[in-house]
Amino acid sequence: MTTTTIPTSNGPTNPLVGALLTDLYQLTMTYAHWRIGKADDPAVFELFFRKNPFGGEYTIFCGLDECLKLLETFQFRDDDIAYLKSTPALKDCEDGFFEYLSKIHVTMAQHLRVSAVAEGTVVFPKEPLITIEGPLGIGHLLETTLLNLVNFPSLIATNASRMVLRAAPIPCIEFGLRRAQGPDGALSASKYSYVGGFVATSNVQAGKIFGIPIAGTHAHSYVQSFSSLDEAAGLTLVNKTTQTKEVFLDAVLEHRKRQHCTTTNDGELAAFVAYACAFPNACLCLVDTYDTLHSGIPNFVCVAKTLDDFGYVPKGVRLDSGDLVALSKGCKAAFDRVVASEPLRTAAFRNLTIVASNDINEATLQGFQLAQQHCLTAFGIGTNLVTCQAQPALGCVYKLVEYKGEPRIKLSEELNKVTLPGRKNIYRLYGKPDKDDTNGNPRPLLDYMTLADEDPPQDGDESILCRDPFRHQHRLRVFPIAAIPLNSVVYESGRVVIAANTTGLYKDDVVPSYLSRTQKYVTKQLSEEFHESVTRYKDLDPIPYDVMVSPKLYDHLHELWEKNAPVPERR
Repeated sequence: MTTTTIPTSNGPTNPLVGALLTDLYQLTMTYAHWRIGKADDPAVFELFFRKNPFGGEYTIFCGLDECLKLLETFQFRDDDIAYLKSTPALKDCEDGFFEYLSKIHVTMAQHLRVSAVAEGTVVFPKEPLITIEGPLGIGHLLETTLLNLVNFPSLIATNASRMVLRAAPIPCIEFGLRRAQGPDGALSASKYSYVGGFVATSNVQAGKIFGIPIAGTHAHSYVQSFSSLDEAAGLTLVNKTTQTKEVFLDAVLEHRKRQHCTTTNDGELAAFVAYACAFPNACLCLVDTYDTLHSGIPNFVCVAKTLDDFGYVPKGVRLDSGDLVALSKGCKAAFDRVVASEPLRTAAFRNLTIVASNDINEATLQGFQLAQQHCLTAFGIGTNLVTCQAQPALGCVYKLVEYKGEPRIKLSEELNKVTLPGRKNIYRLYGKPDKDDTNGNPRPLLDYMTLADEDPPQDGDESILCRDPFRHQHRLRVFPIAAIPLNSVVYESGRVVIAANTTGLYKDDVVPSYLSRTQKYVTKQLSEEFHESVTRYKDLDPIPYDVMVSPKLYDHLHELWEKNAPVPERR
């Protein structure tokens, strides 16, 4: 397998991400191991999750890009070491331990190997998303930070993708900056909601850093700041037809007079006039400050007609309160009346945007989809997206699965907390396209895990026996037409690398291209590969997707289980 060296990054996007962004117990465990000579023993850790979020049956893996930036730059600086020495928890540690920490980046370069699933991959419980192979101490020191860099991004991308599926084919825009959990939460939400399928963000900083398209209009406060038509009386705009500057309000008032809507709010009309003169090529107005259908829409129609007269194309309106379905229909009816009475205005009024942005979540979108009666053309989603209102955490975990070449297992009275021992590979087994799939896309049958030393599964006429690791009676014999490996080496010998069988997201591309390609990868999987039964809304009983193991891994698991579980005695 060939690899490509990736250009060294400037470090994680957030400067707070570094060696000290960890839990104290990672350091205390490492010290305890160091004192008895175990810190450099070879070990394997896996990062995975136990349950899909939001009552669904799939998850989008994200955050790998920031994990790789961490690995490239991980180091305890002199001031970090000085701080650790000063803490009551570590002040009695031997000096040799701090010397060990100061050289940890050198040890990583020499001995650490990391494998991962490609960013944006649809994944399922128990699958190792990231595998750390290296000294035991380094495995401890990376745990908390890697979990932090994967948990929220994967949750956000999954949340966004679910909303996009419910809203389809209507586009979704992220509006969550002001309600996000701090600036980093906001940036992460903007970045990974874009990966999940959102088309733009209101977050200007995210637009600059990540190259995400930015979008937005004005707020109610803008409209409220106007109280009289006099405030817009002198504003002019170049009329593209006559190539002269003309007083825009005068033309607007002519339309207002013809429409017999002189009772609309004057301050609101002045606000729309000022905004249109400022952004004639992108005039989208918030119309619910006073009365959507009796003031906001009539005022917007007057302004939009004038923009059309001047040679500009109006953009549309935003609804932020009330019965969004009924109001959207009212907006569309008003625009259709203009087209019916003035056919020459069809180009300006037939495709006006109607954006809804009032406390929308996945359930709301599902309701819209079922109703199929609204006239909305875009959704602006904020709080419920960026805070993951339906579920605040994904719950990724990080477990030791091998130590000094020997597999390790964690047992529990809760079956879903029992770990799968040993270093593993994951394959997605594909079957023939569904008969109703006109695109002829192979369909995923199940995901198949093997021990790392097993031969990869063969596709074609060879059958593969697949076993559920925890249900003895659940077995399948699968005849895949393709067996695609999901995990591959991403970091080795101190450098970030990419294996040839990944999605190619870490080429020498600029960041916007990387994010766009990841977004397309997510979209392709959800729209073309996985059946709707897996991705559907939680109340419609989505069908779990099988993650099964090889007979060898199955036997391995149960042998270790028998060996490590105490046998109760009864006398």
